[in-house]
Amino acid sequence: MERSTMAALALTVSAGLALTACGGAKPAPHSGSTSHAYEPVVIGKGHTAKGGNINVLMSSDFQTLDPGNSNYVQTANVGQLYYRTLTMAKETAGRPPTVVPDLATDLGRPSADGLTWTYTLKKGLKFEDGTPITSKDIKYGVERTYARDVFTQAPQELNSALADDAYKGPYSGGDFKGIDTPDDLTVVFHLKQPFAEFPALVSRSNTAPVPRARDTRLDYTNHPVSTGPYKIASYERGRSMKLVRNPQWDPATDPNRSALPDTFTFTLSTAQATISQQLLADSDPTAITLDSNGGLQASDAAELNDPKTKARTAAGLLGCTDVLNLNTETIKDPQVRKAIALSVDRAAVQVQYGGTRFGQLTQSYINSAQRGYVEQHTDLDPAGKPKRDEAKKLLKGKQVPAKLVYGYADTNARYKNVGTVLQQNLKELGIDLQLRPIPAANYYTVLAGDQMPDIARSGWCGGADSGSVRTTIDPNLGPSLDGRTYGFSNIPRYHDPKVSGEMYKLRGTNGTSEELGKKWATLFDRAMQDYPLIPLVRNYTSSVVGSKVRNAQVGYFFGAIDLSIVGVQR
Repeated sequence: MERSTMAALALTVSAGLALTACGGAKPAPHSGSTSHAYEPVVIGKGHTAKGGNINVLMSSDFQTLDPGNSNYVQTANVGQLYYRTLTMAKETAGRPPTVVPDLATDLGRPSADGLTWTYTLKKGLKFEDGTPITSKDIKYGVERTYARDVFTQAPQELNSALADDAYKGPYSGGDFKGIDTPDDLTVVFHLKQPFAEFPALVSRSNTAPVPRARDTRLDYTNHPVSTGPYKIASYERGRSMKLVRNPQWDPATDPNRSALPDTFTFTLSTAQATISQQLLADSDPTAITLDSNGGLQASDAAELNDPKTKARTAAGLLGCTDVLNLNTETIKDPQVRKAIALSVDRAAVQVQYGGTRFGQLTQSYINSAQRGYVEQHTDLDPAGKPKRDEAKKLLKGKQVPAKLVYGYADTNARYKNVGTVLQQNLKELGIDLQLRPIPAANYYTVLAGDQMPDIARSGWCGGADSGSVRTTIDPNLGPSLDGRTYGFSNIPRYHDPKVSGEMYKLRGTNGTSEELGKKWATLFDRAMQDYPLIPLVRNYTSSVVGSKVRNAQVGYFFGAIDLSIVGVQR
């Protein structure tokens, strides 16, 4: 799951409000549960020695390193090393992350009406050049994310909660009214409405401080000014990057990052098949990967049973789910979309992922472990088998597209193979599906733009609060900030006047995470009757690491080795 960054957070701030259920006829229910028998596996747990290098093998460059222009889990993972935020989503293998203070002294102090949240910065915080970090740097970091004409992938969940929809970013002039900075250590956020899980929103990369004088706009990705334990020593786009220790980082202010290795080196253009071969062979005992599914190919599943390989394999079920997005602007008829969904052999798709070792079939983007979950309804077969006869009946009398395009990231053979399955499935409906490779470095930018194909795979991870349903539902199927169209991360471009309108109103409703979650889950269930997307698998990642790598855990949110705690045996 390359995508996501947002997710639900692990906090619940109570406020009273009665539940109001939403109506609507539904087909027969199926469980959305993702219960599993897998236990998380951590390699070399308890290692504390400093020193050495971690070599991170990757098949493509990061889409961006700019914390103000990032909606990607890979950037969030490596970002832990060079930037800090007000709060932080701290990973624990096999469990949703916990939100903890980072730059701030605590998780924030809400006003009685819930419309302001106040944070105090720790003393002695510095940028990599020794300049003190102040509240104004936090505010400026948030302000940059409003410049959507410049930063097209800027995270928007925090922005949608703040009380200044008219602001267009620091390059367009005007004063941002969503944040006050009464002194150098105090940050005050002004909200449109109460938001029970606000501490999780400020764990997003929006709140990474940016010094105004060092802001180079789009070029800032080449060298974001570090506030974390490491800084960028060299970066050659598409080839390599090296991180070294940041001497201005004070570990006394940061109990969350162990910062064990002296350096991290990244190779950014290694084919995934080569990555998996190198890791399985242990040709570099300090190597890991951040590629999805540990860079492993479906054909590698048997090798994971080798005892020596198994002893080097970190693993865990993630808060990450893969889906097929159906472009509702090009496939407009909900019945046609439903027919496509019913025709897909999801069991065959699971095989392309490597079988049950690599992913568990799921019926929904949300699952029963999340707060506020209500039973989801779908006509998809729980075992993943296609229902072609039902699909063909739905298409009778319909205008069926003769051709459709499936777009996939070009670095992973798995995603192309999924397309081949879809080709065979849709051929039986009389639809010619064309496969279009998209450069992985630009994949989600393409999906957000004018070249969005008719069908595209994407993934979403549960994030700082994977226990809440809202921050899965709202980004993926919710409306825009003003409620007039589809939202920023809404890849299917789904916007129903009634359902989306109710989602927009729900954003301004007060209540506990459990109460509001039930409303979000019910609206999501209604939206899914229009089949804007097809749930595929909830990811289970096995990530083979080099024999000298320690503290290797697969992050529930990151879907890869958690860089904040990893170390090397010297």
